[in-house]
Amino acid sequence: MVAIHPQKIDGKWHSGIALDFHTTSSTPIGHNEYGHMQFDTVRPEIAELLYQLKYKGNQAAAQGIVATAAAYLQPHRTRFDLIIPVPPSTARPVQPVLVMANGIGAAVQLPVIQCVTPTRATTQLKGVTDPNERKELLVGLYAVDARYTSGKNVLLFDDLFRSGSTMNAITDVLLQQGRAASVCVFTITRTRSNQ
Repeated sequence: MVAIHPQKIDGKWHSGIALDFHTTSSTPIGHNEYGHMQFDTVRPEIAELLYQLKYKGNQAAAQGIVATAAAYLQPHRTRFDLIIPVPPSTARPVQPVLVMANGIGAAVQLPVIQCVTPTRATTQLKGVTDPNERKELLVGLYAVDARYTSGKNVLLFDDLFRSGSTMNAITDVLLQQGRAASVCVFTITRTRSNQ
């Protein structure tokens, strides 16, 4: 397990927690050979593990994340019937969100159900920072198979909380179309700003 500093995250859900911030500091250090600004980024311990898993392909980093997340969730485990991972928006050979969700689910003995699906490509969301434009792109983007969620207390899981727009959209779908009894959210990290 690693040290964490849980952060409350607000949205349309009942309650939400991120285990820590995504970065501690990020200092510009100059441009690389392609003209892109480079940064010296300092991350909390769990955020560094997430970075290693997600961007460096270090599968071993998942172990520390899963152990820490499971230890945090265990006292609250009876509040939930299942974990639903946010569908990945980027194609990768191994999906970090699913690796973590499955590991956490196994550790706390909660089923992990991939019953929320995008209705169209989601990759366009990543670069959109304007909140109104993001909100517009999210309309009708997700569907849920209510057989898994009707009357259930859902723990919606993602690796990173930025603006909350995606999780808010999925929460709406879970509560309305999916008829979930409640939705709480859980992420590994959160950004310091919501851009």
